[in-house]
Amino acid sequence: MRAPRVGRTTIGRWCLRHLQLLPVAILVVGALLDYNTPPHFSAEAFYTAAPMTAAALLSLRATILAGLGACAADVALLTHFGFITEAGGLSELAAVVTVSAFAIVVNRLMYYSNVRLQSARRIALAVQRAVLPQLPTSIGPLRIAVRYRAAVKDAQIGGDLYSAQDTPYGVRCLVGDVRGKGMDAVRVVAVAMGAFREAAEEEPTLVGIAARLERALLRERARRAGPERTEGFVTGILVEIPHRGDELRLVNRGHPSPLLLHAGQVRSAEPSEPALPLGLAELGADQDRTETVPFPVGSTLLLYTDGLNEARNRAGRFYDPAARLAGRDFPGPDELLDTLLTEVSRHTGGRITDDLALLAVTHGGG
Repeated sequence: MRAPRVGRTTIGRWCLRHLQLLPVAILVVGALLDYNTPPHFSAEAFYTAAPMTAAALLSLRATILAGLGACAADVALLTHFGFITEAGGLSELAAVVTVSAFAIVVNRLMYYSNVRLQSARRIALAVQRAVLPQLPTSIGPLRIAVRYRAAVKDAQIGGDLYSAQDTPYGVRCLVGDVRGKGMDAVRVVAVAMGAFREAAEEEPTLVGIAARLERALLRERARRAGPERTEGFVTGILVEIPHRGDELRLVNRGHPSPLLLHAGQVRSAEPSEPALPLGLAELGADQDRTETVPFPVGSTLLLYTDGLNEARNRAGRFYDPAARLAGRDFPGPDELLDTLLTEVSRHTGGRITDDLALLAVTHGGG
């Protein structure tokens, strides 16, 4: 059953490598049909298709050459059949010339559109570097890795966020998921990240950090008018790993529970009670509860957004990270995250429908 798929893949790759031959092939087929069919049969559709195909796929030079080739082929066949001076023949040639000229215009429009797209991508990358930090690979005995994949193809940033920083209280981490998409989500990401960076250094408890994030998100939402005032909340999880000891502390605000991996075993750090996302504490009282869980040497903490556990295959089945990781050992956090990205891509067939952020911390001892 696998051989036909491999064959189709090989043919597809060959076609992609030889796209420049497609306008030529269209012209050749059109000319042969025109020459070997009755005189009143016209291959005008092929002559106009060739430059338009070149306009969509190839360079300006190739588009001009395809247009000239189409006009030359049409003139040659019209002359051969004696229609070059007749009204019908002149009308056909005028159509081919017009479409060839229009193909050049289309090619230029597509070129400038691509230039703008590349510029937007560079701006998005700059936004990502400004908002989402470049995390250290290690802090003391902890090894850290992060991966980010946006749902929008070729995008550099979406609505997920992550951070990890060394503080007087230990290493503190944040992974979250903003409700909404686009630049509104990016704005909320920037607000949350700024509040976390400041609060992580100053607040003695995770509950205090959560309260600071709550206030920052409420202020941001209050500045926004209209229907957007109902958005801007963030599901998030806060982690504190003391500089010494074999435990860590968690505050979970409506986020997927992290996983703890140790000696091939996988355990989900479920909160004792559910809590509302950050930015919605006004809907319920006493939201924050700090959970303490074991984190012995050799353990890995995996934080992730719902782009991982809600990734579906063609049959609609969700990816289950706990089940997939059980019984497996990884040399470090980078290998773990690379494996997850590969498996999720295979599970979904490469169809990413939601942003995905992964943060792994391995306790290396010392």
